[in-house]
Amino acid sequence: MKELQRSIVTLEHDRHKAIQELHEQDKTSDREARLTYIEKLATLDIIESKLHIKQLTLQSARLVSSRRSRLKVAIGSVVDLIDQQGRLFRYMIVDSVEANPSDGRISIASPLGKNLVGKTVRDVIEWSVGLQPRQLQLVHIS
Repeated sequence: MKELQRSIVTLEHDRHKAIQELHEQDKTSDREARLTYIEKLATLDIIESKLHIKQLTLQSARLVSSRRSRLKVAIGSVVDLIDQQGRLFRYMIVDSVEANPSDGRISIASPLGKNLVGKTVRDVIEWSVGLQPRQLQLVHIS
């Protein structure tokens, strides 16, 4: 939730900056100035859309009991998985809006996320990546 709140603050700052840039934009009839103005409007629209989605997510967000989250994988769980070669992977299960696999946050709607939900320690998770079947063993939930 804290990360979501930080993201909202950043987007609000970006929105304020975009609005300020629009006000400062020269109101000439120059074609390039008009195109720049339209680009800034589009940027503002994207920022406001992202901000709206994150605010709605924050309004409906609920903290998950830490005791419960250690027993079974659920949204908000941090899981440690080991593959057949002994490599360790750590992921946090998040909503699609927050997903960023490069940061170790995978969506609950992703193939791996769907297979992890409800699993307990020592369960083997199986899913396919294209035509390749994959297996990981769940070794820790926090």
